[in-house]
Amino acid sequence: MSDAVELLLPGHRDQVGESPLWSPAEQALYWVDIEGRALRRLRWADRQLTSWATPERLACIALHADGGLIAGMDTGLFHLRPADDGTLACTLVSAVQHPEEGMRFNDGRCDRQGRFWAGTMVRDMALARPAGRLYRQDARGLSVPQVEGLVTQNGLAFSPDGATMYLSDSHPSVQKVWTLDLHDDGSLGPRRLFVDMRELPGRPDGGAIDADGCYWICGNDAGLVHRFTPDGVLDRSLAVPVSKPSMCSFGGPDLDLLFITSIRPGQPQGDDIAHGGAVFVARPGVRGLAEAPYRAA
Repeated sequence: MSDAVELLLPGHRDQVGESPLWSPAEQALYWVDIEGRALRRLRWADRQLTSWATPERLACIALHADGGLIAGMDTGLFHLRPADDGTLACTLVSAVQHPEEGMRFNDGRCDRQGRFWAGTMVRDMALARPAGRLYRQDARGLSVPQVEGLVTQNGLAFSPDGATMYLSDSHPSVQKVWTLDLHDDGSLGPRRLFVDMRELPGRPDGGAIDADGCYWICGNDAGLVHRFTPDGVLDRSLAVPVSKPSMCSFGGPDLDLLFITSIRPGQPQGDDIAHGGAVFVARPGVRGLAEAPYRAA
């Protein structure tokens, strides 16, 4: 076990780094820069970084069983097929009618059954509008909203057996993590409070599950990544040398690395001046679980 967190790519910085995703088939790490409107890929063997420009803000990605990625952007869900020549094929999967102006998708992830879950938010967090919704995309298409009333949807992760969903709202007015029962047909039970992050340092941003069933979540604004046991007890915290870690995910050839994206503050101070928006990596001494790809049929 180690609490050391290191820079993955010295010199590289995003505006709003999010959604780290390990591709076992490519042995590569993908992630996004939301406001930079970019998809990134780092090949592990030679550390070669490739970037693709996206037509909208790209917020969350998951593997697609038919190749490429499924992604949540401003106006809906898309099938992305990045090519090594720098071109990016982008096909609409499902359009979304947002209830208000100025909204986009935010956090998303596939469950163990290959259904893609993604939530929306009002981009201007200062408005504190609870207009965010959580959707499910599967072989039947895009669902009606499965959870409503979210301000800044975040924290999606799924227990190793696939029966429990983790969901957070990272807005300063909420700062809670919930669990929900996930049934075989994709329906959800009611939300149960898992952790009230107002009692701990950092707002609950993006999360992940390890092979022991423990829940990792970035403590945005506090420069920490917390690990909670399945019964909601804080087990340990990793210090990240930036104030705004945004999402964590397991990967690497042995799934024993924890990748952490971050956000560059508008007015950086301290370590954020040099490292805000960087991607970090840690060896926490536990393994993660391979991400299930989205299955359209």
